[in-house]
Amino acid sequence: MNVKNKKQEVFWLKAPQEHDFPAAYDYLELLFSPEESNVFVSKLRKAVTVKKKSKDILRASGLILLPATNRHVKENLRKIKKGEKLSPILLVRINGKLIIADGYHRLCSSYYFTEDLEVPCRLV
Repeated sequence: MNVKNKKQEVFWLKAPQEHDFPAAYDYLELLFSPEESNVFVSKLRKAVTVKKKSKDILRASGLILLPATNRHVKENLRKIKKGEKLSPILLVRINGKLIIADGYHRLCSSYYFTEDLEVPCRLV
């Protein structure tokens, strides 16, 4: 990936896109009741965007790094190269676990840029 020379803030939007919240709800509803999922999404909408390192988010979530050949990761890397901005990651912390409610592919793409990249996220 020849994207390491781009400034990290160049490819992040300041706030999540509207379609990220229903996507987060759909995922969270697999883990929680619809009511609990609504509460999480409502909190994510109101949360302040913070920055966390991609390597730390990935480790805390317990998820594996998707390969750069993954269709969605590859598409996000293409967007970065073209100068398109990615949406911040939506995170839920509960019972000592971190859930990536939306943005797993974006996180993996950012990791390929550099594992020390500070990723904008909403954390509740």
